[in-house]
Amino acid sequence: MQKWDKNRPVTAVIVGCGHRSMIYASYAKEHPDQLKIVGAADPSEKALRQAAEEYDIKSERLFASAQALAAVPPFADVVINGTMDQQHVQTSLPLLRAGYDMLLEKPFAVTADEARELLDCARQNGNRVMVCHVLRYAHFYQAIKKRLLAGEIGKIITIVSNEYVSYDHMVTSYVRGKWAKFENCHSSMLLAKCSHDIDILTWLLGTDHPRSVCSFGSRSLFRAENAPKEAGSRCTLDCPLVDRCPYSAKRIYLDRPGAWDGYVWKDFGCKRPDSMAVMLESLSTDNPYGRCVFRCDNDVVDRQSVLIEFQSGAIGSHNMIGGAAGGGRTIHITGTAGEIYGSFEQQKLHIKHIHPTPDSLFDEEVLDFSDEDLSGHGGGDARLMEDLIRFVRGEETSVSCTGLADSMPGHMTVFMADKSRLAGGAPQKIALGDAINTY
Repeated sequence: MQKWDKNRPVTAVIVGCGHRSMIYASYAKEHPDQLKIVGAADPSEKALRQAAEEYDIKSERLFASAQALAAVPPFADVVINGTMDQQHVQTSLPLLRAGYDMLLEKPFAVTADEARELLDCARQNGNRVMVCHVLRYAHFYQAIKKRLLAGEIGKIITIVSNEYVSYDHMVTSYVRGKWAKFENCHSSMLLAKCSHDIDILTWLLGTDHPRSVCSFGSRSLFRAENAPKEAGSRCTLDCPLVDRCPYSAKRIYLDRPGAWDGYVWKDFGCKRPDSMAVMLESLSTDNPYGRCVFRCDNDVVDRQSVLIEFQSGAIGSHNMIGGAAGGGRTIHITGTAGEIYGSFEQQKLHIKHIHPTPDSLFDEEVLDFSDEDLSGHGGGDARLMEDLIRFVRGEETSVSCTGLADSMPGHMTVFMADKSRLAGGAPQKIALGDAINTY
């Protein structure tokens, strides 16, 4: 491999100029010596214009699709692919065949067959593909991984995680929004929201891969039969509960300026209007975010539990609880020599080592990350981009770096967990085969 010129930044093309892609691309503004955005592809002319203005992209390097980009000779080192979940594979394949390396948003595929197809393509063409599992880069989870690698709590017996999805996030993204209906997004709730969490479980277990899984889940709360008798069809149009219902579009989106603007207005094709009258008119007519949460067409689950058996016999579990008062993640790992547990939101980890003395049964250490800048997934967004630069340059990456093969155990666990859920909780084997071999 040719040695990289450290004086030259990595060049990148944005594919899908949405929220996540633009966050990753913004690294170029803070570190122009490391990353330069030189192109963009998106079917939206408006999105392309905004990207072009933001990064001074030449008009001849703006494309209406990934296929159009792939049709011209490669002019960048890497693609930042932040398209919607169901578009990841169809946009990635032509770009990998064209020779691009890639940063690919999670979930990188929406079916097991798609996942294998993408991995095979990358192997055949020799591409480097890094998956955006940003939680791996939060110091909270990095610290857990390093302690486990050091063997501090012995052999893992159980690993339990929980994700509490706040009620405003739940109704915005998964009841009213673009991840609410499987037919539209092709992602289950577990895949769209908790592929981070299942990835964390399989990453922390390392080479102790998952071998079987079972799962239960349902859409229990946000259903028509649970609507209050007096509820209307739209919060700001015909609902007398508009100022009392906790899920009211007025209370969540209008009374809290700036809250969920990137969804309610950007997804609807505009910036947040300056006029309250315009916003009320939008939410009262055709804006999907103005609908009563009990009268939407959502079909993804609002709660789900997953139980995983690993090859060693260790047991892992994850619970997704939708509609909680406040969002958050917790984790608790028990080993033969101790425990590690903590709350991601509190940014504190407790590490207990079995150590019987006359006064105690264990020693305890507390790690506190609460003084850190926790924006962007606990600081993970920026550290992921730092690793991407090393990844593309062929340099040594961090313990958090996630190639396609590294991401397969978590993705396959999710696919099989959803299969189990649809089969009433029947256990499903997780067949990784050679998918976990590096390339």
